[in-house]
Amino acid sequence: MKRIRTGLFGGTFNPIHVGHIGLASAILKAARLSEVWFMVTPQNPFKVSHQLLDDNLRLEMVEKALENYPRLIASDYEFRLPKPSFTWRTLQALNEDYPDRRFVLLIGADNWLSFDRWAEPEKILKACQIVIYPREGYPVDEAALPRNVRLLNTPYFHVSSTEIRQRMQEGRPIEGLVPSEIEEMVCKAYRK
Repeated sequence: MKRIRTGLFGGTFNPIHVGHIGLASAILKAARLSEVWFMVTPQNPFKVSHQLLDDNLRLEMVEKALENYPRLIASDYEFRLPKPSFTWRTLQALNEDYPDRRFVLLIGADNWLSFDRWAEPEKILKACQIVIYPREGYPVDEAALPRNVRLLNTPYFHVSSTEIRQRMQEGRPIEGLVPSEIEEMVCKAYRK
């Protein structure tokens, strides 16, 4: 049985922005994936949780932002798992619940360079293929990558959730940084 290649794009998406969508769209094509699941993370072990909007509000923004992208899917799967969200735990549960899918973990070069600090990195490497997308200032030695890890040459998207939150705090516009479908929601949620 041929399994459906499904990319896992995890993040807090606090908030989701055009860079996330552009990157996922580029990876979808370059890695020959059927879908990319935006795994909205309730609590990343490497991020401060008090800075996060409510889980369901972030999920709602992701759902609305992806409405016109049928192969990009908002997922609340990690909401049902213990916190904080560990990739290894998520992969175990997904592989059990979706035996018809072959999951491909999508991570930035910055995360790859700290991958050895993740919970169970060796088990993650054995459980799925990993696709790395470039991040400025985080060079990856392609020749040193394990067999099932691949570096893609995707474009850089110069926008970040931190920048959007900062703009909101300063009362500056965010037009063009987030999908127009959620701009009003983002302004209402993050404005001082």
